[in-house]
Amino acid sequence: MSAASCLLTEDQFLCSICLDVFTDPVAIPCGHNFCKTCITEHWDINVQCQCPNCKEVFDPRPQLRVNTFISEMAAQFRQSAQQKASSSSSEQQVSKPGEVPCDVCTGTKLKALKSCLVCLFSYCETHLEPHLTMSRLKKHQLIDPVENLEGRMCLKHDKLLELFCKTDQMCICMLCPYSDHKTHDVVPLREGYEGKKAELEAEIQQMIQKTQLKIKEIKHSVELSEEDADREIADGVQVFTALKESVERSQAEFIDMIKEKQRKTEKQAEGFIKELEQEISELKKRSTEVEQLSRSEDHLHLLQSFMSLNAAPPTKDWTEVSVRPPSYEETMKRAVTELEETISKQTEKLLAKAKLKRIQQYAVDVTLDPDTAHPNLILFRDGKQVRLGYVKKNLPDKPERFDTCPNVLAKQSCSSGRFYYEVQVKRKTKWHLGVARESINRKGSITANPENGFWTISLRTDNRYYARAGPDIRLSLESQPEKVGVFVDYEEGLVSFYDVDAAALIYSFTGCSFTEKLYPFFCPRLNDGKNSAPLIISPVNHE
Repeated sequence: MSAASCLLTEDQFLCSICLDVFTDPVAIPCGHNFCKTCITEHWDINVQCQCPNCKEVFDPRPQLRVNTFISEMAAQFRQSAQQKASSSSSEQQVSKPGEVPCDVCTGTKLKALKSCLVCLFSYCETHLEPHLTMSRLKKHQLIDPVENLEGRMCLKHDKLLELFCKTDQMCICMLCPYSDHKTHDVVPLREGYEGKKAELEAEIQQMIQKTQLKIKEIKHSVELSEEDADREIADGVQVFTALKESVERSQAEFIDMIKEKQRKTEKQAEGFIKELEQEISELKKRSTEVEQLSRSEDHLHLLQSFMSLNAAPPTKDWTEVSVRPPSYEETMKRAVTELEETISKQTEKLLAKAKLKRIQQYAVDVTLDPDTAHPNLILFRDGKQVRLGYVKKNLPDKPERFDTCPNVLAKQSCSSGRFYYEVQVKRKTKWHLGVARESINRKGSITANPENGFWTISLRTDNRYYARAGPDIRLSLESQPEKVGVFVDYEEGLVSFYDVDAAALIYSFTGCSFTEKLYPFFCPRLNDGKNSAPLIISPVNHE
């Protein structure tokens, strides 16, 4: 029997149902052999008694008896295989935690080399051999060892997941397209894998690009921050240099003031000393005369001369006369107070200039839009100047054109961020400036206030300035501006007006809620002879 077994191949001892060495092998009428338990369970499940190999149907159900010859041959083969496995197991690695163990090994589990997607078992080197040598098992799909092979089976049909449903984005078996996935877009598992792989790679590349853009954005923000820091340092140096010069100038003036007081004191003392020295000279002269008279023996003449000398004494009363050092405390206090006021005003002015300089960084190139201009307005060719004429031009009455009020908007608009522009109002006695939202009424009489979509200021007769806040607010300005700067921070809801030359804030609309585009707004007002000068959009001087 041993010699005979050596002539048989290994697949002759394997049951085609359990794919293991025969246990209680039986032969059915067609001649094929199976484990008694395997064929019995197979026929119990299926309605017909059919051979799993050749599909021959038997009716009635055959009587099964164990084939003792094949049983002995299978037992011998099993023993030989176990001895072979035992001898080779020492050379193979024992499965460690985290590694996939062989599902066939009993006792010590060896490390699996491959997993079979048909058998749903993982095999070590010894138990993998049938899949490498037997023609029928060579067709099975082997992959690197993986755990949970049961998860690769369809829970509903108990079949291998071999398809991918693109409609439901899930893996399915060959029977699923005939039940729950009818009319769905179904592709082979490999094709679904390739599609998902390409989709994932594209998504990753998109995320990489997005991340790179974010890095670029952050780097750009750092560059802008550095520019802002340099600008702030430059502005700060100017402010502190100017304040330092003011302190040094005030210090020099204080020292000069103290020295001048000291000079006056010295001059007064010198006058007193000179006068006293002159008196001493007179007294010495009298002393000489008295000495000469004392030598005479003519007593009458001597007495008469003494009386004459006493009648006009050469000195005055110096009792109340003194030179007192001047008090410098009040001088110091006044100098420090004046310095504080000077520094406060100068700091405020310098900071206002620095702030305006920062705001001017948001300057935009603004040009007038002739399609919005009232027919009486005269727009210069460069699109930067406008004044009111006496002749009404024959222009098409477009929806965007003002037909009653002498207004005009700019071509440029703002719907986010910040923008700034400057307008020369020199030699004008009346004007109206600011911004307006896109949906403002442009026909008939217009009340320009925030409620109607206007954020503006104006100059009226007799140099009266107003913020058109509804009701109007009278503005008190230290000087008459010749150039007005208009600044908008859309997200902050802020519209501010500046006297550019004085670097002074004129007025700010705050807490505004902008939901539309904002356009620069211009109104040169009526031309009464004195107000003939145009409004001029000026280039911003960043220096």
